[in-house]
Amino acid sequence: MEVFIKIEVKDNNVEQALRVLKRRLQRDGFFKIVKLKNTYEKPSEKKKRIKQENIKRTKKLQKLKNRI
Repeated sequence: MEVFIKIEVKDNNVEQALRVLKRRLQRDGFFKIVKLKNTYEKPSEKKKRIKQENIKRTKKLQKLKNRI
């Protein structure tokens, strides 16, 4: 799966473009995925992490649902 991200450099300001790129990658969860792929995770730790992510996701959805 290939995903292309296009960042425009305005006025030769490469530093700002890099900040925008890093922010976008952070928001998409790229760094988290790379970290998980590069390190070994015990099966019990993986189950625990997935369970915590599911709890966090359901709480976030409930919070958004209550606002509406």
